[in-house]
Formats: sequence, C-alpha cells, structure tokens
Amino acid sequence: MAVTPVVVCLTASGEATARSVAESLTCPVHGRRGRVHHSDAVFDETTEHLRTLFLSGTPIVGVCAAGILVRALASVLGTKAEDPPVVAVAEDGSAAIPLLGGHRGANRLARRIAGDLGGLAAVTTAGDLALGVALDEPPPGWRLANPRDAGPVMAELLAGSGVNIEGENLFGLDPEPGSRVKLVATERPDPEGPGSARLIYHPRRHVLGVGCSRGCNPEELAGLAQRVLADADVAGGAVACVASLDLKADEPAVFDLADGLEVPLALFTAAELEVESPRLVNPSEVVFRKVGCHGVAEAAALASVGPSGQLVVAKARTAHATCALARADRPILQPRGRRRGSLAIVGVGPGAAAWRTPDASRLIADADEIVGYDAYIDLLGPLAVGRTRTGFPLGAEEDRCRHALEQAATGRHVVLVSSGDAGIYAMASLVFELLDRAKRGEPGHGLSDAARRIDIRCSPGVSAMQAAAAAAGAPLGHDFCAVSLSDLMTPRTAILRRIRAAAEGDFVIAFYNPVSQRRRSLLNQARDILLEHRSPMTPVVVGRSLGRSGESLRHLDLADLNADDADMQAVVVVGSSRSRRLELGGRQWMYTPRGYGDRLAGVRAGSRPEPEPGPGDWE
Repeated sequence: MAVTPVVVCLTASGEATARSVAESLTCPVHGRRGRVHHSDAVFDETTEHLRTLFLSGTPIVGVCAAGILVRALASVLGTKAEDPPVVAVAEDGSAAIPLLGGHRGANRLARRIAGDLGGLAAVTTAGDLALGVALDEPPPGWRLANPRDAGPVMAELLAGSGVNIEGENLFGLDPEPGSRVKLVATERPDPEGPGSARLIYHPRRHVLGVGCSRGCNPEELAGLAQRVLADADVAGGAVACVASLDLKADEPAVFDLADGLEVPLALFTAAELEVESPRLVNPSEVVFRKVGCHGVAEAAALASVGPSGQLVVAKARTAHATCALARADRPILQPRGRRRGSLAIVGVGPGAAAWRTPDASRLIADADEIVGYDAYIDLLGPLAVGRTRTGFPLGAEEDRCRHALEQAATGRHVVLVSSGDAGIYAMASLVFELLDRAKRGEPGHGLSDAARRIDIRCSPGVSAMQAAAAAAGAPLGHDFCAVSLSDLMTPRTAILRRIRAAAEGDFVIAFYNPVSQRRRSLLNQARDILLEHRSPMTPVVVGRSLGRSGESLRHLDLADLNADDADMQAVVVVGSSRSRRLELGGRQWMYTPRGYGDRLAGVRAGSRPEPEPGPGDWE
C-alpha cells in the first residue's frame, strides 16, 4: 500500500481545510479542475479519479461529503484486509470520518486530522470505541502473529471479558490476571497455537543473516533458517529482515526466504560487511578471498542490528548455505542496508485512466521514480504528482532503459512506462535485450553488475490495437497479427515480406506506426499488397489518440486507404476477407466472425462440426 495519502478537494470552499490537512500529513492536494484554484494536481472526473487512487492502494482523505466517496468507491471495494484507508473530512474541518481501512490506518488518520483541525474523529469501530485501541494494529515494530483470531478475541472483550497481559503491555490496558483472554508479547513461538483466546505479538528485533552458493536450493536455505530460529527459540514473526551480501540480490534462495517470512531483504556491500569483522565468531579467509569480506551470514546479521545489537546464533551451515541470527536492543522500524531494487515495466494503456489496469496504478503509486517518454508520463496525470520523474525524448530509448535499470540497481523501486502494452513495440523487449547482452558480456552493453540483480516485473496494458478494436466493434474476433511500419529498427524488405505473408494468410492486420513525417510510402505499399488478396471494399478502421484528448475513429474501404489518413498517433486495422460492417442505431461497426454461425448451422442440420481446441470455443 502506498504510504503517503492524497487529499482530494472538490470545491473552493474546502480548499483551506484541504491545504491544512495536506500540510499536516506532508502530502499533496488533488483538486477538481475549474473548481479548486490551488492544488498540486488537477483532475476532471471525480469518480474516475477516486477509483484510480483507491485501486492503486493510495490512502484517500476526501474533503467532501462522505456520500460522494461511498458512491464513487462502492463498485471497486475489496476486502478489509486489502482496501486502503479512506477518510471523509467536512469542508469546515469539524469532522473526520474513517470510512474504510479503519484498522489499516484510517482510524489513526482520522484522529490525527481531527486533532490538528480541532474537530471530531467520528470513529465507529467497536473495538476502538470500547477499548480505545485496535488490537489488530500493534505499535510500530511489532507484529500480530494470529490476526484471524483478533475478531473473536475482540468479541469476547466487548461481551465483558477481562484481559490478561503477558509480557509488555502494548496497548496500556488494565490487566485482569486469570482472565481467559490473553494478550501475549513475546519473541518466542506460541506453544498453544491458533484457536485459543489469545493474541500473540512479536517484536521485530531479530535479523537472519544468510549466505549461499550460487543456485542453492531454496528449501535448503529455508530449512537452515528454521533450524536456527528453533535453536534460539525465536518465532518467525520476531524477524525484522533477512540480510545478505549484495551479490546475492538475485539469488532465488535468498529472496524466497525473505518473501516466505514476509520481511524485507537488506543488502550490504562487501566493504560494509568487512567493517563487522572484529565481531565475527567465525571469520574466514576463504570467504574473504572469494567475495571481499571475512564473513557473510554473521556480518550481515550484525550490520543489520547495528553496534548495540548482538549475535544470538553464530554461523550454522549446510552443504550450500549459511545462516546466523542477531538481535537488536529494540524493535527494528527501518532495516539497515539497501533493499533489493525493482523495475516494473508498465503499460499505461492508450491514455484514459479508466483503461489503465489497477495493477499498473498500484506499481506507479509505489514507485520511487517514474521513467519514460515525457508524453507517456504526462498520461498518468495526478498519479505521477509528487514522485520523481525522469523523462526522455523520442529516440533515446536505450538511454531510458539503462537509466531505469541503474536506478533500480541502487535499491529504488522504479517504474518504466510505455503507452499501450509495454511488451508490444515498447520498452519491455529492449530492457531484456540489454540484460541479455550484459549477461553474455557483449562489449558496450553499458550495464553494471548490480543492474542484472534487480527484481523485474512486467505489467500488461491495453494496447492500441485493442483500443481501436473495442471502439470499432470486434475486428480482431478471428486470427490477427500486428505489423509495425517503422523501418528504423526493421528493414523495409522484411516489413514488406511480413505484410505479404499476412495478406496471403488472410489475417486481420493491425498496423502500428503507419505514417511519419519522413516515411509516407509504406502504408500505401501495404494497401497495394493487400488489394492483391482481398476486396477493395474490405473494411478498415483508423483509430487515433484513442483514450486521449482529440481521439477519433474513421471507417473506410481498403481501396480508399492512403498515407493522409494516419500518423504516428494512429493505428490502422485492416479486416480479413471475412470481416464485415454492420450499421446499428446510426453507428457503424466492424467485426470479424469466427465461424460460430457455420458451426451452429451444422448442428441444426444434424452434422457433427469438427471440434476446435481451446477453452474459449463457445465463449
């Protein structure tokens, strides 16, 4: 979930309150265009913007009527474990109402806002009202081991049961010794297990330092880590992070261990680990000669807990893995070291926020830096406000990708944006090409070793041909292909060969990059090749800037298609010999039948149609 909230203001009368809240929370104000005069970002459509923020996991503080937020978000609600905090604030600051995510920060947020504005926090959560605390929201640095039991335990407390406190009193409640309900603060595993009337809270003050051979079986390292924790009688919930040498950032066994424990991975350079050599129990000259420090597991654990921390379990080993455990003198709120950087390669769709996937919005909301062509970053609108953005011009695609990879190599979460789908004529393939060249050691690849160890994720988007097809009807209803007419990367001879093959195969064809200022003949050549194989009346649709300002959609015949009909903002979809037009309600549609009519006719005639593979035959 994004940590920084967004204050959404809809009217000029709420601006002063919105700005006060934003200054208190150190967060941006998003204002409705034409109604709010001073904001960090503007939006045009309230419901769409609220849904975009919500689906991206961004906490929302709406300076507006609660009903506006309810109606806007009702259709996109998930579970209470997933939904981000949503707080409605009265325009005069008199009330702050947590609507969603009460125990994910909304109650706390509402109380803070009300305190700053001198208003009322209208908290309605039963546990908060009865006890003044949320038992499933422990203090920073603590973890509730059995959150599913929080509901039944709270129900017993609301029914009048007292509470027995074992260990630190995290919530400042009045204890009743002998009570069946227990709140237990401990570093040790819970001996009674789930289902008992007790909530177990673990302080995150331990660190697992690990090392392993290249290609170590993840189960081997995970088993060793569990053995070390068991020997120390420490619960997995008391682990704050897994730590290792930065050379292990791309080792599956290491990051799988961190993922399994649901903790971050902290990485250190060999020089940073070598500083811990005087504190090592098992220094090794062999390790020093190999990686530049006298130990990995013990040194990483000690580096993570700091000078006041202590080693609890010295290095234990298996055939291919090592593990040590260290303990800090207090719960760890922010692990030391560098986290594993990540690069999300995101397709943001044709432009409209409604056509951007929630997954893409979440990745963008969590980004430390957004990289891309300036015009594509601009498509993100308010979602990019307040985040570091690095724009590159057209023609600087390799520079764009290298910058994104190297920034991720420093431990940042970077998003590389493309319009449409990032894997279709966009940046995803270039990223992997650069990484492939680096792995093979090709001269001039220009990537550091650290850039090859980042976490990479590709998030799909609505492509230009999908947007054009949806606007036109269903021209991609049967077999289709896509061909780029840009000859900057592909020789013209290869482009023309592919067009001929697609024409002979009777594919519906989506032409990307159909016409540029320099290149105006290829679209006409493509038309002439297609006319050798299909009717001059073959339906064609030209979609331009779909999902953006100034969008247009034109229907025409293949014989009439020429270079003046398109530009680099357009995609041209040419039907197959089976594609058809349909006039309905004064609007023209285009579709390509898949053959259902022929099959159904055969069924009615008593013949047995030949089955086709695939789960979508009758969808």
